[in-house]
Amino acid sequence: MTRSIRVLNALLRTEKGTRLAAQANQYLFSVKKDTNKIEIKRAVEAIYKVKVVCVNTQVVPGKLKRVRHQAGQTAEWKKAFVTLKQGHKIDVA
Repeated sequence: MTRSIRVLNALLRTEKGTRLAAQANQYLFSVKKDTNKIEIKRAVEAIYKVKVVCVNTQVVPGKLKRVRHQAGQTAEWKKAFVTLKQGHKIDVA
């Protein structure tokens, strides 16, 4: 269980995530960059006690930022789209 908690960073509560949860039974997670789809599936099933159908991942590139006269970049991060079996649901409240 401790490994499962380390895989997931956060459940993303965005407009797109809310729409996907309502229409396609998909939930968005921010995950560690070095995890794979199998680890994400096992972590979601262990923590939320639901059945996962499939997992899609996307690496979100960092954005260019400027602070005063210094140019910098935010870190890359990984997003997971988790599709649940029909009838299963994650309580977001």
